[in-house]
Amino acid sequence: MYPPHPRLLALAALLFTNLPHPAAAIDAAKPAADPGLPYVYTKWEQLTTKDGLPNDHIFAVKADPTRNCVWIGTEDGLACYDKETKKIRSWQEKDGLPWRVVTAIDIDPRTGDVWLGLFGGGLARFSAGRFDHFSQLNSGLVNDVVYAIAIEGDHVWCATTAGASRYNTKTDKWDIFTEKNAPMEEIWNYNVSAHDGKVHLAVWGSGVLEQDIKTENWKVYLDPDGEMEIDLYRDDGNIHVIVTGAVYREKVLWISSYFGVCRYDGRHWHGFYDHDSGLPSNFTNNLMARSAHEAWFATDKGLGACMDDATNTWVSYTSDGDHHTGKAVIMRDNKVIQVVDTGYNVPHNFQICVDFDGQDVWAGTSKGLGHGIGKGYYPRLRPAPASNAKSP
Repeated sequence: MYPPHPRLLALAALLFTNLPHPAAAIDAAKPAADPGLPYVYTKWEQLTTKDGLPNDHIFAVKADPTRNCVWIGTEDGLACYDKETKKIRSWQEKDGLPWRVVTAIDIDPRTGDVWLGLFGGGLARFSAGRFDHFSQLNSGLVNDVVYAIAIEGDHVWCATTAGASRYNTKTDKWDIFTEKNAPMEEIWNYNVSAHDGKVHLAVWGSGVLEQDIKTENWKVYLDPDGEMEIDLYRDDGNIHVIVTGAVYREKVLWISSYFGVCRYDGRHWHGFYDHDSGLPSNFTNNLMARSAHEAWFATDKGLGACMDDATNTWVSYTSDGDHHTGKAVIMRDNKVIQVVDTGYNVPHNFQICVDFDGQDVWAGTSKGLGHGIGKGYYPRLRPAPASNAKSP
């Protein structure tokens, strides 16, 4: 009998040394450590026409920490909720508001001017108690149907049904972006946001357009599989070309659409859907991101908050308005972790807009405004004490 070949001996030694240690096998059998639970908003208040709102159909909400108030755009006027006095003041066309339907609000942090997007009425600036009106007839606004606005330095960006307009408040110069000078396959601009040196346009049928503010160069995020009905390949890019919002926070881009939502960190894409996360519905009207790890989505079936992207941990808020009851469902992936009785939270499950106000959150719905009071709020996950949570 011949002795084993040296190479066989070396191979056997290598295989033996790479076998798992018995203790390691025992450790592998242990369940993974519980990553903890997210913060849940359990104290809510609702604002409706009974409290002084001009209309219950809320299109826009914007917290104003400088004035300690919240601006609210409705189907029949503008409102301002004073958080100290708990009173609401409103402006309608009879009070000088140029158009009754207010679909967008942003605030110039340097001047305090409140800019309003008007659904069919163009753009308005509310300053020192006076409304200034901009339309297709007296300015460079490309269309009078303004879905969203964003303040970026000296510029006011407007997302309209016929492209995007950019107004320089210092030079009084207007720029228009359409399929002629921007990478838009369609020109229906549904949303716009400006953060951290970038402007993002959510374009109906053209995905997300990103402009670098310094270079003014454009970048496009489309669904690479080219399939309109479904997301054919998981996490291959933007989940769909029909997008409703895009917000950039801490070098992470969050995107909402009518087919789910997604997150892009510059290298990796991650799609979230109602069947594999806590997203209440794939039909998402809008979003607002709080950080690279937390974003809230306004859907047609409730308010969904991705509280920790790394573990796919969500909290969804839904209410039964007829009985003034509500719940928060904590989910990880597609598994219900806890159901928390919050009492009456959001006034209606059809969510349209959302904004953050320090630790608080404001949710605009088709039947009023919800205010989640975030006393003790913490980001991401923590080991949670015993509460009124119920097992699923």
